[in-house]
Amino acid sequence: MKLVSFNYEGNTRIGCRLENQIIDLNLACRSMLEADGVIRAAQIAEAYVPANMVEFLQGGIPSMALANKAVDYILNSTEGFKYKVLHNVSNVKIEAPVLNPGKMICVGHNYREHILEMGRGLPPVPVVFAKFSNTIVGPQDDIPFYPVSEQLDYEAEFAFVVGKRARSVSQADALNYVAGYTIVNDVTYRDIQRRTIEWLQGKTVEGSAPMGPWLVTTDELQDPSGLEVVLTVNGEERQHSNTSNLVFSVSYLVEFLSNLMTLEPGDVILTGTPGGVGVAREPQVFLKDGDVVRIEIDRVGVLENKVKKVSEGV
Repeated sequence: MKLVSFNYEGNTRIGCRLENQIIDLNLACRSMLEADGVIRAAQIAEAYVPANMVEFLQGGIPSMALANKAVDYILNSTEGFKYKVLHNVSNVKIEAPVLNPGKMICVGHNYREHILEMGRGLPPVPVVFAKFSNTIVGPQDDIPFYPVSEQLDYEAEFAFVVGKRARSVSQADALNYVAGYTIVNDVTYRDIQRRTIEWLQGKTVEGSAPMGPWLVTTDELQDPSGLEVVLTVNGEERQHSNTSNLVFSVSYLVEFLSNLMTLEPGDVILTGTPGGVGVAREPQVFLKDGDVVRIEIDRVGVLENKVKKVSEGV
């Protein structure tokens, strides 16, 4: 499935994206249960397929199975629906698939060519830092450019979302703990990032993590290796690599991180960016007001956002 968070009439809910339509998963489940004559259908639907993405992922395999069954019911039903189950994509706003992750962990220096362009050697262990949920914006939002810096940079990132609680997981079993995959642009204020030896300041400015357009579940994308990653700015290619070039694979990262901390459903892990970032180009080139940044990853989708300069400080 392609799982989305969408806003309809001021309420954010989760759905399954099908071409130009979205199925509201909570209401689809409720409709199916009521059609089967299940008592307390609304409460059961709310428990297993809630309208919040993190809560839904916390339900694990039983919740995912019931959601899939509900989608099949809607697609094969010849009856009308009591609830607003189907939405045309043009009538809703698509949000980031995971809006409030408990953790948002980023991996730096994880593509060989990016490590080389930054003048460093291959790290013996992953370089890890964090972004916070305040940075998340959706695929239909602008990237806000605050007047705290003129060095706004892009970073195409293949990201995975944790699907069940993971602690001390082995690489062999790691992918069983992944719910799915999405795209994140790790937008970075470079001079702020570099004014201390720790990167956090330049990584956590409001709106600096566009995410989307959806979460592709692991039944649809089983192997995260071998995926082409391309970033363009105003149609000009700036980054191009493949997830096979990751120094530390998704499986390795699940093992490594889960031995440091307990990973929880809904946690978002950014796996690193390829070579070609603006700060490493000659001459350096940074994003400016009106630029359109497009990231495309095989079998995941396209994330495209426009940079918009804002006057508000941070």
